[in-house]
Amino acid sequence: MEELPDIVAVMVSVSVEGPYSYRVPYGMKVRRGSIVAVPLVGRLTLGVVWGVPRDNYAHNRLKDIAQVYDTPPLSEELLKTVDWVSKYTLAAPGLVLRSVLRSTEALEPERPITAFRSTGIEPDKRTKSREKVLELLMDGEAWAKAAIIGAAGVSASVVEGLEKAGAIARIERPPPPIALPPDPDADPAVLSPEQAGALAQLRQMPVDQYGVALLDGVTGAGKTAVFFEAVADTIRAGRQALVLLPEIALTSTFVERFTRRFGTRPAEWHSDMTPAQRVRTWRAVLNGEVRAVLGARSALFLPFRELGLIVLDEEHDGAFKQSDGVNYHARDMAVVRARFAEARVILSSATPSVESRNNANIGRYKHVLLTSRFAEAGMPDITPIDMREEPPEKGQWIAPRLAREVFATLDRGEQALLFLNRRGYAPLTLCKSCGHQYQCPDCSAWLVEHRFRGVLMCHHCGFTMRTPKVCTECGTDDSLTAVGPGIERVAEEAAARFPGARMVVLSSDMGSNSELKQRFDEIERGEHDLIIGTQLVAKGHHFEKLTLVGVLDADLGLDRGDPRAAERTFQILTQVTGRAGRANRTGKAFLQTYHPDHPVMQAMVNGDREAFYRHELLAREAGGLPPFGRLAALIVSANEQEVAFAFARQLLGAAPMAEGLKLFGPADAPIAMIRGRHRVRLLAQSGKDFALSGYVRFWLDHGPKAPGNLRVQVDIDPQSFL
Repeated sequence: MEELPDIVAVMVSVSVEGPYSYRVPYGMKVRRGSIVAVPLVGRLTLGVVWGVPRDNYAHNRLKDIAQVYDTPPLSEELLKTVDWVSKYTLAAPGLVLRSVLRSTEALEPERPITAFRSTGIEPDKRTKSREKVLELLMDGEAWAKAAIIGAAGVSASVVEGLEKAGAIARIERPPPPIALPPDPDADPAVLSPEQAGALAQLRQMPVDQYGVALLDGVTGAGKTAVFFEAVADTIRAGRQALVLLPEIALTSTFVERFTRRFGTRPAEWHSDMTPAQRVRTWRAVLNGEVRAVLGARSALFLPFRELGLIVLDEEHDGAFKQSDGVNYHARDMAVVRARFAEARVILSSATPSVESRNNANIGRYKHVLLTSRFAEAGMPDITPIDMREEPPEKGQWIAPRLAREVFATLDRGEQALLFLNRRGYAPLTLCKSCGHQYQCPDCSAWLVEHRFRGVLMCHHCGFTMRTPKVCTECGTDDSLTAVGPGIERVAEEAAARFPGARMVVLSSDMGSNSELKQRFDEIERGEHDLIIGTQLVAKGHHFEKLTLVGVLDADLGLDRGDPRAAERTFQILTQVTGRAGRANRTGKAFLQTYHPDHPVMQAMVNGDREAFYRHELLAREAGGLPPFGRLAALIVSANEQEVAFAFARQLLGAAPMAEGLKLFGPADAPIAMIRGRHRVRLLAQSGKDFALSGYVRFWLDHGPKAPGNLRVQVDIDPQSFL
């Protein structure tokens, strides 16, 4: 243990640019990584001992550390990760540290649970309710009061009465573990020869050394079974494993598969957990009791002590990008943390990001390929429907040929999926009488009609209003009309076209995660014939009876001013068409498109993913875009558009000259106003070897300071251009 002086640097978990100096009281022992409470602006604040202070202060001017918590210190690799993320993203290190530290409750010892056990003493009075409780406790085990009440169907007074009578006794016991240790040998997978070969390649990376592998396999290839064996290897080696998923909705299915493989559930970390569950999980990870965690991107900052493996399933997914507070990409930060921890990283996807694919091409990542589906299932046959030649009838959205295929599929007793990546009933509502278009009052975005709920809603800020009966602008009755389709409108058409079909509509705003899981379970059991959904249904689901996928607007993502538009369209189309034809059934997919000759459509139809990656990499290289160049976005926002623009011009004028750097803007962001704040964008582009984070930091440090309500948000490596 490194001896520290009686004055130490403490990083507090607030938005500060560096650690503050504090005195260590006599008799208190701290080390780098110790979690402490320190006085800051009149209150106690959580912090972490960062080491020796860089500056010298008069001893009598410093405040004492108020408390050091009786927990293991944060690992050195986690402290280095916090530093690295802060420097790279330009976020204050204290703000990054806030992603690590939980509430003080997580730092206190767990409270014991009160339970009751039978004493064998006969109560003076026996009733039916008392009989139920005594019968329940005949097993000799101690039961919590809530468990007794639930299992026996009695009131609390019955339990209390038996305690007073001496028939049962109150005891205290430690709470059960948040997750039991997984058994790496519980139920090993029977792998196909190709899967076994892929696992052998992963095992070429030693479990105690840093290494990154791209597990690149077609949909249905069995990638999960392969990386589960890598998780098992990590647990056998005495190290902890973290599996990151992009969507909470995928968690339940994944937990079931994990439980079958390892004999117990993993610990979980996502926004659906209760505060108490999060506290217990955080503490158990820090203490080393939890050996495997399944989580969302924020799980990357859990205080692992022996991290040995990080898996990112669907590594290409945009949900791994954090866009509030600290703007980081979990994929890139996972690689950074693994390097500090001497751990392995597995990036798993059927449609790898162009950046990861390029890293595999140049040998930076080990490239592990799975080219065929598990159990000899075939890839779906993909056919374009040219909407210029075979359009739907006026007022409809399903092309005639696709409708005929749906009829045929339903007649065979199989399932069909109609996919449109647009929530709600219609993306725009206007008045036929005066032309008024309903727009969010706080954002420069149209209000989306959700007819099932009877509301107009902004998908950027959440503003909601009841759908009016008359035009709010001109007062005309029954004049509002929906423009364009959302999945609710498609469902309305499908109900009329296929009246006998058992139909289900799925999107992220239709019910809780538990309700969505129930719908997915019903689909797997074959209780629905026709599924209509958004990208929620495109990922990680295995529906054996699903043989037809129809994409109603395959061009939807291509018309955005986004350098990743083609990549994202290719990924979502590959993922959703990959739902068809699992197990031993032949699958078909149809793409309704106005651009059948687009490289994305050609790659899809020809089943030539390599052609897409070649084309996209060449286009990126020609434009100096990632992974061959780097980008940084600066969003200036203010309550007034003129103020934001004026400051953005000032900021641009203060930009230092640098060879190999291009600056663009200022220009209105595509979504020019969100939550009442006007947004103006500046964009910096550089070569891949240019220290772009350092340049932007220098620029902001020496440029004009944002006054009043102005804000400057920095996004290094932006994924969204809204």
